[in-house]
Amino acid sequence: MYVEEDNVYGYGVKRGLFSWSDYCTDCGKSCSLTVHQDDPAVVEEDTCEFMEEPAPVKNQKGDSNGNRQKIKKIIKKKGSNKQKSTFSAIEGLHVAFKDAAKSNEGVIIQRCLAAFLLVVMYIAASGFKTYCWQLAPQLSNPSIMMKGRLGDGNEVIVDDYREGYWWLRDNTPQDSRIMAWWDYGYQITAIANRTTIADGNTWNHEHIALLGKALTTTEDEGYEIARHLADYVLIWAGGGGDDLAKSPHLARIANSVYRDHCSDPACRGFGFTDRQGTPSVMMERSFLYKLHGHNMANGVKANARYFQEVFRSKYGKVRIFKILGVSQESKDWVANPENRLCDVPGSWYCPGQYPPGLQDILSRKTDFAQLEDFNRGNRGQSDEQYQKEYFEALANPKKAVDKAREWEVSREKKVVEDAKKNPVETQEEEPKPKPTQEQINEVNGKWENSEASTLMWELITNGQIDSIEAWLKREPLAAFVRSEDGRGPMWWAFESRNQEIVKLLMRAGVSHGDTDKYGKKPASLLDP
Repeated sequence: MYVEEDNVYGYGVKRGLFSWSDYCTDCGKSCSLTVHQDDPAVVEEDTCEFMEEPAPVKNQKGDSNGNRQKIKKIIKKKGSNKQKSTFSAIEGLHVAFKDAAKSNEGVIIQRCLAAFLLVVMYIAASGFKTYCWQLAPQLSNPSIMMKGRLGDGNEVIVDDYREGYWWLRDNTPQDSRIMAWWDYGYQITAIANRTTIADGNTWNHEHIALLGKALTTTEDEGYEIARHLADYVLIWAGGGGDDLAKSPHLARIANSVYRDHCSDPACRGFGFTDRQGTPSVMMERSFLYKLHGHNMANGVKANARYFQEVFRSKYGKVRIFKILGVSQESKDWVANPENRLCDVPGSWYCPGQYPPGLQDILSRKTDFAQLEDFNRGNRGQSDEQYQKEYFEALANPKKAVDKAREWEVSREKKVVEDAKKNPVETQEEEPKPKPTQEQINEVNGKWENSEASTLMWELITNGQIDSIEAWLKREPLAAFVRSEDGRGPMWWAFESRNQEIVKLLMRAGVSHGDTDKYGKKPASLLDP
């Protein structure tokens, strides 16, 4: 409350109390305040009521200046009755808690709460201690050596990576070039003391893409790239984060430069098709898959004319293959100082060039530009559609997978046609393992007109049994495709009255007791 000194018209001392009255011109009320004489902070009475403004009293005498100033300060600090009651309630609550804490029951509650908090903290600290002791051995292991546990529970030291690098150091010529994914480049250089194709300091994305293409393309094409670049191939195998686990990423990198590598920018056609680790068609025929599973996975064998396995570590984590038929011409061309591009004559900075033997594959590349490269100008306009398709494939993976399957079928069709035009002697491959019933049911239950069903119908109708047999060796599930009307290879074989194809399909496990959407079995198509 604001008080004007000229409005004061009465105050005095009565029974040890100061009594003061005032008229508030702002609120139209007359207020009185009574306080203790000895302690002006103690308020005995505080009232306000409406009344007419009194005549001002001048030169009022009575109390001293010091007491008048004290009373005025009390009035200025004084709040409304509502504020007074709020603070009083809080103060009362505080006093109540304080009194309760001093009681016997309060002391017991405090002790129980303290004991509970100590128990909780002890449990949490014990768990954290256990976690730290478990984590410490993992963090203290060298990066290429680690502890492992065998199937029988015995703990062992896995030293496969060092063994592999030392084998290269001790058993290969000093000028040997090692092809491996760039993750292991520094280790190969430092431990094996051999030249590697790429490492962590390889900033040239197009070079990394070429390496990724060599590893994830077909065995034939990958070999043609590798023989011009390297003498040995080192593969990380054995499960976990090995090369096969990260290979879909390698394929996407390759496709960012070699746009015909995959069916879509996200390379959904390269990878595993189920939780059991069944490879897609594109992965199964890849350079990396052949070397990774050579003589270990069922039906997987690297081409003996291309590669020779020279080292396999104790626990199968590292495999090294010697490349047969290395192009010595390309190796000499790369080593020739005249074929290096120095920034100035005599400089130490002299980047090399790819040998002429790779010009065919290099001619199919697209200059790479980062999405955030703001200096590329018009160079990046051609990438807009590619980037759009990439994000669409990420947003709708099912559509991308279906597109990849159709692309694989059309590619298979082209392979069949090329084989007919240019027959060549091929290496005999072991048949693929028989598909599981779950896989058969998945393919058999999808009735749709696809490129796979169309191609199979054409091959059966034309009686191309050799092409069908070759296809089923590579992809046994192709025998179970169904068209939109529920019919499949067995119906078309009976319809064509081709007994040899019927026998081939029966050996592949195709039933002749199934029915189409009209309820007809394959044998019913023999009726006139």
